[in-house]
Amino acid sequence: MSYLQNNSAFLGTGERDGKGKTLEEFLEAYDPKKYDCPSNTVDIAVFAGRELLLIRRGGHPNIGCFALPGGFVELREDLETAAARELREETGVRDVPLVQVKTFGAWDRDPRWRVITTLYAAKLAEKPAAKAGDDAADARWFSWSLEETPLEEGVSRLRLALRSGELLLSAQAVRRRQGNGRLWEFRYTGYEAEGLAADHGLMILEAIFRVYGEN
Repeated sequence: MSYLQNNSAFLGTGERDGKGKTLEEFLEAYDPKKYDCPSNTVDIAVFAGRELLLIRRGGHPNIGCFALPGGFVELREDLETAAARELREETGVRDVPLVQVKTFGAWDRDPRWRVITTLYAAKLAEKPAAKAGDDAADARWFSWSLEETPLEEGVSRLRLALRSGELLLSAQAVRRRQGNGRLWEFRYTGYEAEGLAADHGLMILEAIFRVYGEN
């Protein structure tokens, strides 16, 4: 039974709204297409030691570039369920503990539509075999290294290198800590990447900081 059919949790005080409608009447008249709705995706950073699992995109956009496995969330699907499904479909890797890291929502991060993605990460003791599936043209493990150069208080330059055999990918950015006390986050400027799809270098950096505590 969907939450629209069993809406007692959304009744609030049970009173009518400013237009005299009950919750049931409000929902009956509500148009979910009143506003342009962003699409939602999930991306997954799976680490094993100092290696990271990436896929090569087999279609547009960023065709031929390497990226974190991921994809679109279905309408009646939890985010973590979608992340586990996309990881399984694109790499064959399953049953890994996933932790939500951050949401990336720049309006121009995808040329198809307004796409907001939620990043998940996992750290495994052993490296499972990976095999490309679904729309991934390849799936392989990359060793990674991160160089951080302080520029001033709370600001540093990051250089990320990923290697698989003779294949080398890279990303770099300036990271600035904003906020104070317990309310702070990192912002990035000057982002550049070689061989990586869109903003996936930034997502990899965030995942490294979360998983390995290098922040």
